[in-house]
Amino acid sequence: MPKKLKTYQTSLGFYDQAIAAPSMKAALQAWGASSNLFHQGAAKETDDPDIVAATMAKPGVVLRRPVGSDGPFTESAELPTDLGEGEGKSERKPKRRPKSRSNDKSKNKPTKRPARTAKEPSRKIDDQAARKAAAAFEKEERRREAEHRKEEAARARERARRDKAVATAQAALDKARREHEARTEEIEAEQAALDARAEAEQGRWDKQRMKLEQALRRARE
Repeated sequence: MPKKLKTYQTSLGFYDQAIAAPSMKAALQAWGASSNLFHQGAAKETDDPDIVAATMAKPGVVLRRPVGSDGPFTESAELPTDLGEGEGKSERKPKRRPKSRSNDKSKNKPTKRPARTAKEPSRKIDDQAARKAAAAFEKEERRREAEHRKEEAARARERARRDKAVATAQAALDKARREHEARTEEIEAEQAALDARAEAEQGRWDKQRMKLEQALRRARE
């Protein structure tokens, strides 16, 4: 059976945010919060009838309004219009109406206040609506999880493609390095053989030259 939803509210960046979710944890996940905003006092559960009605109409969907405003929560909210005005504005208290100084005794008689009626009774969430909202939340959560899995799969494919490209490039580099080292060793071996031949030739020439020079000296005597 779907869990009963509650309405949670927070302020992040330029927006107040609200969502109908079954738990604080689910609300934090939907907000994308990296820390527990409830423990920090930056988030709370609300029973404001307007906010509850808006979130229950779109359970699982993060609704927003400009931060500090008292307007309705919607899926697409505009940026605050007083970002540059700072905190110079203070909360204005409503002016009290001047008391009438009329001597009419009938006006001084205490009047009975009408009994308070529940706010917006049509907006109360009955059990059937709560179950419907909870089911809608789970549907939205499944959609969000499916989208998350799709994004993760796309990132995994991109990582696999990048890893394959890196492996291919590394293999080509390793192969070229091995070929270079083999050719270098071959050249060095050929160079060593040439050095040995040159040294042998120099020794043969030295011996022959010495004999010929001796023969030339004897011929001159």
